[in-house]
Amino acid sequence: MLNMKMPNALDLSLYLVLDPDLCGSAEAMVRTARLAAENGATVVQLRAPHWKKRQWLVTARALKEALAPLGVPLIINDHIDIALAVDADGVHVGQADLPVAETRRLIGSPKILGVSVSDAAELAAVPDGVDYVGIGPIYPTGTKLDAAAATGLPLFARLVAAARWPVVAIGGINADNCAPLMRAGAKGIAVVSAICGQDDVARATLLLREKIRITRDA
Repeated sequence: MLNMKMPNALDLSLYLVLDPDLCGSAEAMVRTARLAAENGATVVQLRAPHWKKRQWLVTARALKEALAPLGVPLIINDHIDIALAVDADGVHVGQADLPVAETRRLIGSPKILGVSVSDAAELAAVPDGVDYVGIGPIYPTGTKLDAAAATGLPLFARLVAAARWPVVAIGGINADNCAPLMRAGAKGIAVVSAICGQDDVARATLLLREKIRITRDA
């Protein structure tokens, strides 16, 4: 299995952010993650802002067990204690979460660390110590109610050009609108509803994977 904790080995191209409401249950989240990983998802993030800690822990352990044999890293959103408890591959933090420097100190250098930004000021303020930045929302999205205003493609392209780290685009992304983001320089796209809650998770993942491949090969 590849050492997915090394930043230069990290494939960000199809980054799945799990949503417990869209998936329907914790068990369905694990099934979704496994199917997506088997069909081309390269990173999986557990994000469940309304859960209690015990549910986080149980589900994170199940996800780690499902994803580790496939070589797909598990990223925990915000909850550093859960990431450490299950030996997740990394942590993703937002602007209101624990700062990057403290997060890195707690998780250690081998772990993956990502941070969300939505504008040029936030991007410029990101310190050393991250492995990637998530920029968004690019398009309007209903899966994150506290999301900032959509950046749109022109601003996204400018932010990518200014970024010192690999960029993952997030927010309202699906198979129909992902290609311009890759052409603008994104190393990957993060999706939620394009996979979570789909009737055929495997097919939905394969469609996104193919769109990414075609764009990269063009």
